[in-house]
Amino acid sequence: MICHLSLLVVFNLFVSQCHGGCAEVDSMTEAVAGEGFLLGCISCKKREEVSARATVDWHFKPLGVEDFKPIFHYEHPSANIMDEDFSNRLEWHGTKNSDIQIGAIYIHNVTFNETGTFRCTIHRTLFLRQYNENVTVEKEVELTVVAVANRELTSVVAEIMMYVLIVVLQLWLIGVLIYCYKKISEEYEAREAHKALKAQAVLAKDNCDGVQLE
Repeated sequence: MICHLSLLVVFNLFVSQCHGGCAEVDSMTEAVAGEGFLLGCISCKKREEVSARATVDWHFKPLGVEDFKPIFHYEHPSANIMDEDFSNRLEWHGTKNSDIQIGAIYIHNVTFNETGTFRCTIHRTLFLRQYNENVTVEKEVELTVVAVANRELTSVVAEIMMYVLIVVLQLWLIGVLIYCYKKISEEYEAREAHKALKAQAVLAKDNCDGVQLE
């Protein structure tokens, strides 16, 4: 029973990795000049079974400037770059249908001028049974552009913890398999011993019957 439960837990752990749903993860905030950068924007629906349609607008406010300016608009399947400073440098990396939950865009060849605040706005229409509901979600990314990438302490610790967790899970799985193998082996040996005793008892009984007949 313990073996079955342990193996079921292990199976569920792996299955959960394969069937993940929408999760709202914050965007990274540090880009390297001259390289590409993914501006993340995720807004999950509270009820996955409800169909919806959404559009996404991105705005940018450079450091030291008060007002935002529109830079990108996406309405499936069309993507429009709305600012010449980002001409040919923005690419849609979000949901590939009209029911948008991921509104990420990719910036090619980031420049120091991109240091500032990016605002992602998702305009969603939920198609409910009785009526349609309009929802607007805004998310902001404070982007810093640097010359050389800096590894944050939290990312280093998170990476170390991930590897430690993987090793611990592997060792635990090996321990479970060894325990189950020993358990099954002991049960098999016990059954074989019981069969042998039973066979000896039958043989002894047959011998006794033979002696009485003589």
